[in-house]
Amino acid sequence: MASSSKRSSSSSWTLKQNKSFEKALATYDKDTPDRWQNVANAVGGKSAEEVERHYRILLDDLKRIEAGQVPFPNYRPTGSSNGHNLGDEEARLIKFLKLK
Repeated sequence: MASSSKRSSSSSWTLKQNKSFEKALATYDKDTPDRWQNVANAVGGKSAEEVERHYRILLDDLKRIEAGQVPFPNYRPTGSSNGHNLGDEEARLIKFLKLK
C-alpha cells in the first residue's frame, strides 16, 4: 500500500481499486503506449495522473523498504498452532523474506 502521508483523503484507494491497479500494472508494462490511461481505465474512478502518482508512491515505498528504512511490524502473538505464535500470513511473509 502507498504511504498515507503522501495521499489526501480525496485520493484514497479502495482495496478493489488497488487490486485492479496491480493487475493492470502486470498487463500494461512500461513500453505500452498510453500506459497510464490504460491502467486508469482498468482501475476505474481514477485519472491517468492519479494512477501514475500512485505508481510513483509505490516505487518510493519499495525503495524505502529495500533500504531498511521501514521497520518490520511488531505483531502481537496470535496463539497460532504453527509453533511461532504468528498468523499464517505473517509466517508466509517471514518464510518469503528468508528466501530472498
